[in-house]
Amino acid sequence: MIGSEVEFFLFKQGYDDAHALGYRDLTTNSPYLEDYHILQTTKEEDVLGAIRRGLARAGMPVEFSKGEAGRGQHELNLTYQRAVEMADISLVFKNAVKEIAHSLDKSATFMAKPFFDDAGSSCHIHSSLWSTDGRALMPEDHDHDDDAANHDPHHMSELFRWYLGGLMATAREFSLLFAPTINSYKRFQPGSWAPTGIGWDVDNRTLGFRVVGHGNGIRVESRIPGADANAYHAFAATIAGGLYGISNEIDPPEPYHANGYTATDLTRIPSTFVEAIDLWRDSEIAVECFGEDVHHHVLVHAESEWRAFNNTVTDWERARYFERI
Repeated sequence: MIGSEVEFFLFKQGYDDAHALGYRDLTTNSPYLEDYHILQTTKEEDVLGAIRRGLARAGMPVEFSKGEAGRGQHELNLTYQRAVEMADISLVFKNAVKEIAHSLDKSATFMAKPFFDDAGSSCHIHSSLWSTDGRALMPEDHDHDDDAANHDPHHMSELFRWYLGGLMATAREFSLLFAPTINSYKRFQPGSWAPTGIGWDVDNRTLGFRVVGHGNGIRVESRIPGADANAYHAFAATIAGGLYGISNEIDPPEPYHANGYTATDLTRIPSTFVEAIDLWRDSEIAVECFGEDVHHHVLVHAESEWRAFNNTVTDWERARYFERI
């Protein structure tokens, strides 16, 4: 089962006006950070209410919306589903948000990092394993594990531990499937709520993986994917990494209780698109999990994106070099 939390920024300009401005100097729909802010989200209810109602009437499993940690940033959560259903829903959701914003002369973006001095937008992925007859397989099975010596302090089943171990073991090599654009890697900044280190703990938001919930609701949250992720790719990478861990009985390291941003002993999430491309290109695990055709397709797409960027002179370059050199 998969649940995804997708964030986006909302702007006062519509898409055509934003395009005419070169997507520069846009006005966010809120002038200040609105994380759980009641008044500001009420002021934006014309848009967010229309999104919630429109999705619900279309049969989408809407839970709630909330203001997020950026100016004009929002998150709308959808009830968890089976992985393919959730990917289908995510695709419809992202298009619906943009269509409804457009109908109200606004615009929304799912870029991972539209502004370097503001929060990034994530697509946190919550995943859990269930049997075909509906039993939760993530919590520790107390009926068959009465030996105190075998008790897991975090109430995780052995299957869950291997699943988490696989997610961590494959996170770097699969990063292109979680962060598929050049802009994706601007999001991984210290102290930004986006992780930089591949560690795990219970309810530690500075790490790549967070174990949350209790009882049948226990699950792992991957905080690595950005809002720009292709849900089908990101969910497939999550499943493949977890199954790889189960097949190879990979135990995760000990939980990391400290600040993951300042850690010197954690493996790091790739910091650039080029690093992620190199990791994917050389990944035998990716070929094993996805097959040569899919591996090649993802690699060609990423390399094409990188060539397109290198064939562009950016505003930053002109501002930096035009007069100074």
